[in-house]
Amino acid sequence: MSDWPTTFESELVRLGLQPARARRLADETTQQAAESAATPAEVFGPAHLYARHLVAELRTPSPRTRYEAGPVMLSLTGVSKRYRRRTVLRDVNLSVRGGEVAAIVGANGCGKSTLLRICAGLTRPSGGTVKRTRRVGFVPQDGGTAGWLTAEEHFTLFGSAAGMVPGRARSTGVHLATRLAWRPTRQQRAQQMSGGTRQKLNLVLGELHAPDLLLLDEPYQGFDQGSYVDFWQQVLAWRDAGRAVVVVTHLLHDLQNVDHVLDLGASA
Repeated sequence: MSDWPTTFESELVRLGLQPARARRLADETTQQAAESAATPAEVFGPAHLYARHLVAELRTPSPRTRYEAGPVMLSLTGVSKRYRRRTVLRDVNLSVRGGEVAAIVGANGCGKSTLLRICAGLTRPSGGTVKRTRRVGFVPQDGGTAGWLTAEEHFTLFGSAAGMVPGRARSTGVHLATRLAWRPTRQQRAQQMSGGTRQKLNLVLGELHAPDLLLLDEPYQGFDQGSYVDFWQQVLAWRDAGRAVVVVTHLLHDLQNVDHVLDLGASA
Protein backbone atom coordinates (compact mmCIF):
# COMPACT_ATOMS: atom_id res chain seq x y z
CA MET A 1 0.00 0.00 0.00
CA SER A 2 2.83 2.37 0.88
CA ASP A 3 4.20 2.46 -2.68
CA TRP A 4 0.84 3.46 -4.24
CA PRO A 5 1.68 7.22 -4.25
CA THR A 6 5.10 6.53 -5.78
CA THR A 7 3.63 4.37 -8.53
CA PHE A 8 0.90 6.95 -9.17
CA GLU A 9 3.41 9.81 -9.37
CA SER A 10 5.74 7.87 -11.69
CA GLU A 11 2.89 6.99 -14.02
CA LEU A 12 1.77 10.64 -14.20
CA VAL A 13 5.29 11.66 -15.20
CA ARG A 14 5.46 8.87 -17.77
CA LEU A 15 2.19 10.13 -19.24
CA GLY A 16 3.65 13.59 -19.74
CA LEU A 17 2.91 15.65 -16.60
CA GLN A 18 5.66 17.81 -15.16
CA PRO A 19 7.35 16.16 -12.14
CA ALA A 20 6.38 18.97 -9.74
CA ARG A 21 2.75 18.74 -10.79
CA ALA A 22 2.78 14.95 -10.58
CA ARG A 23 4.16 15.15 -7.04
CA ARG A 24 1.48 17.64 -6.03
CA LEU A 25 -1.30 15.47 -7.43
CA ALA A 26 0.11 12.42 -5.66
CA ASP A 27 0.21 14.31 -2.35
CA GLU A 28 -3.35 15.61 -2.78
CA THR A 29 -4.68 12.17 -3.68
CA THR A 30 -2.99 10.59 -0.67
CA GLN A 31 -4.39 13.31 1.58
CA GLN A 32 -7.89 12.79 0.22
CA ALA A 33 -7.71 9.06 0.94
CA ALA A 34 -6.48 9.78 4.47
CA GLU A 35 -9.46 12.08 5.06
CA SER A 36 -11.69 9.15 4.14
CA ALA A 37 -9.82 6.87 6.60
CA ALA A 38 -8.87 4.58 3.72
CA THR A 39 -5.86 3.71 1.61
CA PRO A 40 -5.44 5.26 -1.86
CA ALA A 41 -5.92 1.84 -3.44
CA GLU A 42 -9.27 1.43 -1.67
CA VAL A 43 -10.49 4.84 -2.83
CA PHE A 44 -9.05 5.06 -6.35
CA GLY A 45 -8.13 1.52 -7.37
CA PRO A 46 -4.81 0.56 -9.03
CA ALA A 47 -2.40 3.49 -9.18
CA HIS A 48 -1.49 3.17 -12.86
CA LEU A 49 -5.12 2.95 -13.97
CA TYR A 50 -6.18 5.96 -11.93
CA ALA A 51 -3.22 7.95 -13.28
CA ARG A 52 -4.30 7.22 -16.86
CA HIS A 53 -7.90 8.14 -16.06
CA LEU A 54 -6.87 11.40 -14.40
CA VAL A 55 -4.55 12.49 -17.21
CA ALA A 56 -7.27 11.74 -19.76
CA GLU A 57 -9.74 13.87 -17.80
CA LEU A 58 -7.28 16.75 -17.51
CA ARG A 59 -6.58 16.74 -21.25
CA THR A 60 -10.00 15.97 -22.70
CA PRO A 61 -12.83 18.56 -22.67
CA SER A 62 -16.02 17.25 -21.13
CA PRO A 63 -18.79 16.54 -23.65
CA ARG A 64 -21.49 19.15 -23.79
CA THR A 65 -24.95 18.29 -22.64
CA ARG A 66 -27.84 18.68 -25.01
CA TYR A 67 -28.30 22.23 -23.68
CA GLU A 68 -26.50 25.11 -25.35
CA ALA A 69 -24.41 27.38 -23.19
CA GLY A 70 -26.12 30.62 -22.32
CA PRO A 71 -24.85 34.14 -21.60
CA VAL A 72 -21.66 34.73 -19.62
CA MET A 73 -22.45 34.65 -15.90
CA LEU A 74 -18.88 35.10 -14.60
CA SER A 75 -15.82 36.59 -16.26
CA LEU A 76 -12.37 36.97 -14.70
CA THR A 77 -9.66 38.79 -16.64
CA GLY A 78 -6.10 39.08 -15.33
CA VAL A 79 -7.20 38.72 -11.71
CA SER A 80 -4.48 38.89 -9.08
CA LYS A 81 -4.41 39.03 -5.30
CA ARG A 82 -1.52 40.11 -3.15
CA TYR A 83 -1.24 40.27 0.65
CA ARG A 84 1.66 42.53 1.63
CA ARG A 85 4.65 40.83 0.00
CA ARG A 86 2.93 37.54 -0.79
CA THR A 87 1.19 37.03 -4.12
CA VAL A 88 -1.65 34.51 -3.81
CA LEU A 89 -3.12 34.78 -7.32
CA ARG A 90 -1.57 36.01 -10.52
CA ASP A 91 -3.20 36.73 -13.91
CA VAL A 92 -6.21 34.41 -13.50
CA ASN A 93 -8.66 34.24 -16.40
CA LEU A 94 -11.96 32.38 -16.42
CA SER A 95 -15.27 32.67 -18.26
CA VAL A 96 -18.34 30.63 -17.28
CA ARG A 97 -21.64 30.73 -19.13
CA GLY A 98 -25.07 29.65 -18.06
CA GLY A 99 -25.32 25.89 -18.50
CA GLU A 100 -21.64 25.33 -17.69
CA VAL A 101 -19.77 23.94 -14.69
CA ALA A 102 -16.22 25.04 -13.88
CA ALA A 103 -13.89 23.38 -11.36
CA ILE A 104 -11.11 25.24 -9.56
CA VAL A 105 -8.36 22.81 -8.52
CA GLY A 106 -4.87 23.07 -7.06
CA ALA A 107 -2.80 22.36 -3.98
CA ASN A 108 -3.78 23.55 -0.52
CA GLY A 109 -2.82 27.19 -0.07
CA CYS A 110 -2.76 28.04 -3.78
CA GLY A 111 -5.66 30.50 -3.46
CA LYS A 112 -8.73 28.49 -4.46
CA SER A 113 -10.98 29.79 -1.68
CA THR A 114 -9.60 33.31 -2.08
CA LEU A 115 -10.47 33.24 -5.77
CA LEU A 116 -14.00 32.03 -5.05
CA ARG A 117 -14.51 34.86 -2.57
CA ILE A 118 -13.30 37.28 -5.26
CA CYS A 119 -15.84 35.75 -7.65
CA ALA A 120 -18.55 36.33 -5.03
CA GLY A 121 -17.52 39.93 -4.41
CA LEU A 122 -16.53 39.22 -0.80
CA THR A 123 -12.82 39.89 -1.39
CA ARG A 124 -11.38 42.62 -3.60
CA PRO A 125 -8.74 41.61 -6.13
CA SER A 126 -5.46 43.49 -6.25
CA GLY A 127 -5.66 43.64 -10.02
CA GLY A 128 -7.74 42.58 -12.99
CA THR A 129 -11.49 42.74 -13.59
CA VAL A 130 -14.40 40.65 -12.36
CA LYS A 131 -17.81 40.68 -14.01
CA ARG A 132 -20.67 38.61 -12.62
CA THR A 133 -24.40 38.27 -12.91
CA ARG A 134 -26.47 39.92 -10.19
CA ARG A 135 -28.04 36.77 -8.74
CA VAL A 136 -25.24 34.86 -7.04
CA GLY A 137 -25.34 32.02 -4.52
CA PHE A 138 -22.23 31.43 -2.39
CA VAL A 139 -21.61 28.27 -0.36
CA PRO A 140 -18.51 28.50 1.91
CA GLN A 141 -16.41 25.53 2.94
CA ASP A 142 -16.85 26.33 6.63
CA GLY A 143 -19.37 28.41 8.52
CA GLY A 144 -22.35 30.02 6.87
CA THR A 145 -24.87 28.84 9.46
CA ALA A 146 -25.92 30.02 12.91
CA GLY A 147 -25.69 27.27 15.52
CA TRP A 148 -28.73 28.35 17.52
CA LEU A 149 -31.15 28.40 14.56
CA THR A 150 -33.07 25.46 13.12
CA ALA A 151 -33.04 24.70 9.39
CA GLU A 152 -36.46 26.30 8.87
CA GLU A 153 -35.37 29.40 10.78
CA HIS A 154 -32.39 29.63 8.44
CA PHE A 155 -34.72 29.34 5.45
CA THR A 156 -36.89 32.15 6.81
CA LEU A 157 -33.92 34.42 7.56
CA PHE A 158 -32.12 33.92 4.26
CA GLY A 159 -35.37 34.02 2.32
CA SER A 160 -36.26 37.36 3.89
CA ALA A 161 -32.97 38.79 2.67
CA ALA A 162 -33.99 37.71 -0.85
CA GLY A 163 -37.48 39.18 -0.54
CA MET A 164 -39.28 35.86 0.01
CA VAL A 165 -42.24 35.61 2.37
CA PRO A 166 -41.60 33.22 5.32
CA GLY A 167 -43.97 30.47 4.19
CA ARG A 168 -42.53 30.32 0.71
CA ALA A 169 -38.95 30.41 2.02
CA ARG A 170 -39.59 27.48 4.35
CA SER A 171 -41.40 25.36 1.76
CA THR A 172 -38.72 26.08 -0.85
CA GLY A 173 -35.96 25.16 1.60
CA VAL A 174 -37.59 21.87 2.54
CA HIS A 175 -38.14 21.03 -1.14
CA LEU A 176 -34.50 21.74 -2.02
CA ALA A 177 -33.33 19.68 0.97
CA THR A 178 -35.18 16.60 -0.29
CA ARG A 179 -33.07 16.76 -3.49
CA LEU A 180 -30.07 16.09 -1.27
CA ALA A 181 -31.84 13.19 0.47
CA TRP A 182 -32.31 15.28 3.63
CA ARG A 183 -35.50 16.12 5.48
CA PRO A 184 -34.90 18.86 8.10
CA THR A 185 -36.06 18.16 11.62
CA ARG A 186 -38.17 21.01 12.98
CA GLN A 187 -36.56 21.33 16.41
CA GLN A 188 -32.97 20.43 15.53
CA ARG A 189 -30.59 23.38 15.71
CA ALA A 190 -27.61 23.69 13.38
CA GLN A 191 -25.16 23.08 16.24
CA GLN A 192 -26.79 19.66 16.75
CA MET A 193 -26.38 18.63 13.11
CA SER A 194 -23.54 16.52 11.76
CA GLY A 195 -20.93 18.24 9.59
CA GLY A 196 -22.41 16.70 6.45
CA THR A 197 -25.93 17.87 7.32
CA ARG A 198 -24.71 21.42 7.99
CA GLN A 199 -23.12 21.39 4.55
CA LYS A 200 -26.44 20.30 3.04
CA LEU A 201 -28.03 23.25 4.85
CA ASN A 202 -25.37 25.54 3.37
CA LEU A 203 -26.12 24.21 -0.12
CA VAL A 204 -29.85 24.80 0.30
CA LEU A 205 -29.25 28.34 1.56
CA GLY A 206 -27.02 29.04 -1.43
CA GLU A 207 -29.74 27.93 -3.84
CA LEU A 208 -32.74 29.27 -1.93
CA HIS A 209 -33.15 32.46 -3.99
CA ALA A 210 -32.67 30.68 -7.36
CA PRO A 211 -29.34 32.29 -8.31
CA ASP A 212 -28.03 32.30 -11.86
CA LEU A 213 -24.47 31.67 -10.62
CA LEU A 214 -23.57 29.21 -7.85
CA LEU A 215 -20.13 29.42 -6.20
CA LEU A 216 -19.33 26.31 -4.15
CA ASP A 217 -16.23 25.90 -1.96
CA GLU A 218 -15.74 22.13 -1.45
CA PRO A 219 -19.39 21.90 -0.36
CA TYR A 220 -19.41 18.12 0.11
CA GLN A 221 -17.26 18.05 3.29
CA GLY A 222 -18.64 15.38 5.62
CA PHE A 223 -20.87 13.79 2.97
CA ASP A 224 -21.15 10.03 2.79
CA GLN A 225 -20.90 8.36 -0.62
CA GLY A 226 -24.66 8.50 -1.25
CA SER A 227 -24.86 12.20 -0.41
CA TYR A 228 -21.81 12.88 -2.57
CA VAL A 229 -23.50 11.26 -5.57
CA ASP A 230 -26.66 13.25 -4.85
CA PHE A 231 -24.58 16.43 -4.80
CA TRP A 232 -23.10 15.87 -8.27
CA GLN A 233 -26.49 14.93 -9.64
CA GLN A 234 -27.74 18.26 -8.34
CA VAL A 235 -24.80 20.09 -9.94
CA LEU A 236 -25.69 18.56 -13.30
CA ALA A 237 -29.34 19.49 -12.77
CA TRP A 238 -28.28 23.11 -12.19
CA ARG A 239 -26.23 23.00 -15.38
CA ASP A 240 -29.12 21.53 -17.35
CA ALA A 241 -31.37 24.30 -16.00
CA GLY A 242 -29.03 26.91 -17.51
CA ARG A 243 -27.25 27.99 -14.35
CA ALA A 244 -23.52 28.56 -14.10
CA VAL A 245 -21.70 26.61 -11.38
CA VAL A 246 -18.15 27.08 -10.08
CA VAL A 247 -16.87 24.38 -7.70
CA VAL A 248 -13.64 24.44 -5.71
CA THR A 249 -12.64 20.79 -5.45
CA HIS A 250 -9.72 18.46 -4.85
CA LEU A 251 -11.65 15.36 -5.94
CA LEU A 252 -10.01 15.09 -9.32
CA HIS A 253 -11.78 11.91 -10.37
CA ASP A 254 -15.00 13.90 -10.85
CA LEU A 255 -13.66 16.29 -13.48
CA GLN A 256 -15.69 14.46 -16.12
CA ASN A 257 -18.70 16.30 -14.66
CA VAL A 258 -17.37 19.77 -15.52
CA ASP A 259 -16.89 21.88 -18.64
CA HIS A 260 -13.86 23.92 -17.55
CA VAL A 261 -10.95 23.15 -15.23
CA LEU A 262 -8.94 26.03 -13.78
CA ASP A 263 -5.79 24.57 -12.22
CA LEU A 264 -4.20 27.25 -10.03
CA GLY A 265 -1.10 25.10 -9.68
CA ALA A 266 -0.66 24.26 -13.36
CA SER A 267 2.43 26.42 -13.65
CA ALA A 268 4.12 24.70 -10.69
